[in-house]
Amino acid sequence: MDDFVTAPLVETDDESNLNTLLAERVARTPDGTLVEVRGADGAWTSLTAREVAAQVAAVAKGLVAHGVGPGDRVAIMSRTRWEWTLLDFATWAAGAVPVPIYETSSAEQVAWILSDAAVGVVVVEAARHASVVVEARSAAGVDVRDLLVIDDGAIDTLVAAGAGVPDDEIVRRSGLARADDLATIIYTSGTTGRPKGVELTHRNFSALTRSAVAKLGKQVCPPGSRTLLFMPLAHVFARFIEVLVLPADAILGHVPDTTTLVDDLQAFRPTFILSVPRVFEKVYNSAEQKAAAGGKRAIFQRAAKTSIVYSRALDQPGGPSLWLRLQHKVADVLVLHKLREVLGGQAAWAISGGAPLGERLAHFYRGVGLRVLEGYGLTETTAPTNVNLPELTKVGTVGPPLPGTAIRIADDGEILVKGDGVFRGYYNNPQATEEAVDDGWFRTGDLGSMDSDGFLRITGRKKEIIVTAGGKNVAPAVLEDRLRGHPLVSQVVVVGDQRPFIGALVTLDAEALPGWLATHDLPPMSVTEAATNPGVRAALDRAVARANEAVSRAESIRKYEVLTDDLTIANGYLTPKLSVKRHLVLKDFAGQIDQLYVDTRDKGA
Repeated sequence: MDDFVTAPLVETDDESNLNTLLAERVARTPDGTLVEVRGADGAWTSLTAREVAAQVAAVAKGLVAHGVGPGDRVAIMSRTRWEWTLLDFATWAAGAVPVPIYETSSAEQVAWILSDAAVGVVVVEAARHASVVVEARSAAGVDVRDLLVIDDGAIDTLVAAGAGVPDDEIVRRSGLARADDLATIIYTSGTTGRPKGVELTHRNFSALTRSAVAKLGKQVCPPGSRTLLFMPLAHVFARFIEVLVLPADAILGHVPDTTTLVDDLQAFRPTFILSVPRVFEKVYNSAEQKAAAGGKRAIFQRAAKTSIVYSRALDQPGGPSLWLRLQHKVADVLVLHKLREVLGGQAAWAISGGAPLGERLAHFYRGVGLRVLEGYGLTETTAPTNVNLPELTKVGTVGPPLPGTAIRIADDGEILVKGDGVFRGYYNNPQATEEAVDDGWFRTGDLGSMDSDGFLRITGRKKEIIVTAGGKNVAPAVLEDRLRGHPLVSQVVVVGDQRPFIGALVTLDAEALPGWLATHDLPPMSVTEAATNPGVRAALDRAVARANEAVSRAESIRKYEVLTDDLTIANGYLTPKLSVKRHLVLKDFAGQIDQLYVDTRDKGA
């Protein structure tokens, strides 16, 4: 086993905590904008670092007045909005520990988190979230004494309650936590079993964000840069971002979801974007459909192809030819500059994580002028362990380890991680901690390989490896990620364990379907009708064929079934992080899977 270790660029003081990061930001740029908040009228209002710190202190006083003591747990259940970030930092300022809850969580999930973490105060966004907490609170073992609703004035209520708490008390509370003390408990949504509480420390966040800024900041997020947070703040990556803006001297905005993301990006005008691949896929697909609706589909496709070819040529000795540079210039004038405007007109960098972006999209966006640095990380590593670098990007990899991080590939191909970002353990679950961590090395459950430069390539999930009846080991992620990149496809589950060949269950994207049908001269139809439509099936056949190009014949998809219902968070088949609950899909759709293998034994590998 070879290790690839990167030395820390920034040392973290053992006596510091996340309140230190905010205090240092105020000291550096007290009157510089830290947050922009969007009002009901759509206008953005700037808050300086000094103003943010004042609001944090005022809300922290309110938490103290509500009986929150050092080390106590405060749960937050909301969509992405400024008030969540305010509550996070106010909880830290009160010396307490915020516990995030996905706003889509069920009463049973909420009850487990509240009871396991011994939460005393819960702040939710709206009445619908409050009703879930009330239902959860009635469960045995849940003892929540205070429930506050943001939409009903929770922030004002806290500020008013804390008016009599002395300033000195918040100063004292802010300094109680040390670097290795608990900062938050994030419950992994998990694709099986009950969620585990991941204990992340103040050092985890502060060391990792400082290292990321030291390594990438001068180019990706220099002082004054802007980023728009739209991922759920219950997700570790979003929490990492809200902390990252402090040492980066960057500006943070919030929007609640991605349904109006294009309009939000154009209004906020970020300079760097942090997202999951699905967002980049949807921006591309919607742009293509918009062009097709205007009769310019062929022009868009030629420009997209030129963008990809141009980007690939950048990696070759000598770079793009004069003729290719001219073609790229024309494509930029006709199409590509419009895509930059879709992203707000200022975005030059993006970091993508959570799933593979894919070679085609990575090159497309780089050709447009948006450099996408693909990265990798987990909840247990406080988000990124690896990320591609501005000075050296290898498409198809997730880059080298961040400073202060070590990567090891075990004999069976599993990726092991050690370093500043690795969690301290699973809350109240020493057995799970012992199984996951060996001598400081966290077993990620992912499979990968490293090149001589330390650039990591993800090849699959250890627990999801399919072994066909012919003994062929198949990593489903490669096929699933490629096929899911088609605009018609919403979700893919590759199957074939102990079967004669590889098959797949596919769901259609109901939002993208109408536009795709219109641009392909097909009449409007429902998802159920589209599942058997010859034109739609022909497009899916081509998409499957393209996905199969990434693997050998023995690993390729031979048959697929289109499900008429999507896999969603609402129906329980996706986790809040949009991971498929594979075990549940395999159980509930066993009949459809069996049908793939009826009278097809001659297709075996």
